[in-house]
Amino acid sequence: MPLYEYSCSACSGKFDVLTSYSNREKLQVCPTCESTRTKVLVSSFAAFGAGEESGKAPVSLGGGGCGPGCCGGACSAN
Repeated sequence: MPLYEYSCSACSGKFDVLTSYSNREKLQVCPTCESTRTKVLVSSFAAFGAGEESGKAPVSLGGGGCGPGCCGGACSAN
């Protein structure tokens, strides 16, 4: 199940709820003030790999592979 971030209009707090996609728009109870004046926020995600300063390349999320037998393109054979 996805983790959704919510905002409370009563206390301006933010909190996370593990719920299904179909239930994400239902009113949630704020754990700080117990108000139901809450709304789901639009969230983004990021993926980070080792940076150049460590001598390793960033993680590739595009697939592509790096040779025979490689399944994701992020192996350490490069």
